[in-house]
Amino acid sequence: MTRIKDIADLAGVSRGTVDRVLNNRGSVSPKTAAKIRDIAQALDYRPNKAGLALAAQKKKYKIGVVLFSENNPFFDEVSDGVRAKALELEDYGVATITRRVDVDVDAQLSAIDALLEEGIHGLMLAPYNHPRIREKIDLLVSRDIPVVTVNTDIDGSRRMAYVGSDHFRGGCTAAGLLALMTQGEVELGIITGSSNVLCHSERIRGLRHTLETSYPRIQVTEILENHDDEFESYALTRQLLQENPRIDALFFAAAGVFGGCRAIRESGRHPKVITFDDVPTTLEMLRDGVISATISQQPYRQGAVSLDLLFEYLTSGAVPGQTEYFVELSIKIRENIYNS
Repeated sequence: MTRIKDIADLAGVSRGTVDRVLNNRGSVSPKTAAKIRDIAQALDYRPNKAGLALAAQKKKYKIGVVLFSENNPFFDEVSDGVRAKALELEDYGVATITRRVDVDVDAQLSAIDALLEEGIHGLMLAPYNHPRIREKIDLLVSRDIPVVTVNTDIDGSRRMAYVGSDHFRGGCTAAGLLALMTQGEVELGIITGSSNVLCHSERIRGLRHTLETSYPRIQVTEILENHDDEFESYALTRQLLQENPRIDALFFAAAGVFGGCRAIRESGRHPKVITFDDVPTTLEMLRDGVISATISQQPYRQGAVSLDLLFEYLTSGAVPGQTEYFVELSIKIRENIYNS
């Protein structure tokens, strides 16, 4: 088992310096700290759990969590994963504070600022993809407050790691499903959440890339944004179907699936429909044949893993071994969901 002394000998520093770096205590030059962390990672250093618990209890770490709105059932499942992991971390004296906000840059910034007022030591964030959010993340990191993004990422920030789906690949998968389910020329309508949420735009980018390179017979007719709101999704889907009588396929790249499916039912039409996630209302529409297939992405695991990465870094200085942690995508159709 690797000891602090082993790391100190290889780094050419004192054991006290290694301890300060691995436990985020005191001032050590960035170059020396990086060298120590690299050696610790190479030697697969694992601190003593009892020592971790004692140190964390003394520090009383607080981890802030900012997720999208209370009306988004997918993030209810992410929150379930956070809560389960948070219960484990209570034994280490770690407190977790969660905020759910609308898909809006100002709402998200206000939530982050409120958490900073509460003295958080780390942040788990489903980020709105906007320069002001990126600047806020970079500011936190400059103050030694690590940030892990969950479910959706942000361009060019200094976040420590991302946990979630490979959303571009998810969009490619959706395109492949549509190709398998349709024949001849197809007109496709897209309902998304927001162009300022990277996972939404990446899904559409992956879908369009695959259609253009492999299935040009499927053409995108229109893209509308519902801001993850069920009522807005209902109105937009109804409008899309009324104004485009030739649409025979729909792709929901975000939340608002239930509202959109209600509009489809009322229209009396039967387009092929591809969605994401397996929240109860989506599974209901899948069983009823309104949705053709949905792509699941382990929301519970996303929440738990993100919080665990922050805990490990704060208590032991363990930098994640990779910057992206992709969860598995799985395809569900009516015939493989049973009655669960």
